[in-house]
Amino acid sequence: MRYDWFKQKRTPLVLILSLGVLVAFYNVFAGSKNGFDVSNAIVPADEILSGGPPKDGIPALTNPEMLSASEASYLSPEDRVIGITLNGESRAYPISILNWHEIVNDQIKGERFAVTYCPLCGTGVAFSAKVAGELTDFGVSGLLYNSDVLLYDRNTDSLWSQIMGQSISGKLVGEKLRQIPITHTTWKDWVQKNPDTLVLSTDTGFSRDYARDPYAGYEQSRQLFFQVSNRAPDTYHPKERVVGLDIGGVYKAYPLIELEKYGKSQFTDTINGKTITVNWDSINRSVSITDSSGSEIPSIEGFWFAWFAFYPETEVFTGS
Repeated sequence: MRYDWFKQKRTPLVLILSLGVLVAFYNVFAGSKNGFDVSNAIVPADEILSGGPPKDGIPALTNPEMLSASEASYLSPEDRVIGITLNGESRAYPISILNWHEIVNDQIKGERFAVTYCPLCGTGVAFSAKVAGELTDFGVSGLLYNSDVLLYDRNTDSLWSQIMGQSISGKLVGEKLRQIPITHTTWKDWVQKNPDTLVLSTDTGFSRDYARDPYAGYEQSRQLFFQVSNRAPDTYHPKERVVGLDIGGVYKAYPLIELEKYGKSQFTDTINGKTITVNWDSINRSVSITDSSGSEIPSIEGFWFAWFAFYPETEVFTGS
């Protein structure tokens, strides 16, 4: 589980409760949570919740060691990875490592970016590291909004919603991040399509058991650990995976179960007057979406409950 290290403490319960009350009062009156200023938040401040760890309690990785595909003996063919290709070079970031770090600050041929992953929402999103004209790195705030990780940039300590791709408080409040297309797929599939890929090494500088899933059983459970603003209807399992698109403020979700039902590996759809092509790989359960020129469109793959929590007005593709 995400916060099992706290169970090792032997602090008396009374002291824990007393400290919790003091922290709560401080947060209310100082407009601060985990040390972050949320006084100008554009989302309800009382819905910004502590996930348990303090700021940087989950350590982001920066300029990590990479391996060639042949050196990545710790990976199995069916292991899930997030793949990215920039400037003609490909890299893979295994979910087994992202579960423990949530953010990887990296660069390819001088272009800096951050690969982010929220285990609670199943969402992997990559962003350009250029924010308001300045390069920055991102860290894990220890805070959540709609159960989704809140990043912070190390230049200004502003908080950023991963799914919104926007700063929700701090100096850069309202600023948007530029999303970079990524691929959610199996390690076998990624290597077949990108044989020269590099892959994140388990030699991260941190002592973690990357062979162990700290969220084992979570994706199968209907339970949510944290409150969300909008509860998704029971049309699907809360953790059913969907691919979500934002086309000019019109949102649409493609549940993988519906793509499986539809049975087509490629088809076109229209959102907000724009034609897109959906490419569905049922074997590797991977989706890519392109525009009319063939360029890949950034999307967000994650759990149904998470997409609906942010975009309750979403359209939903059905395979019937």
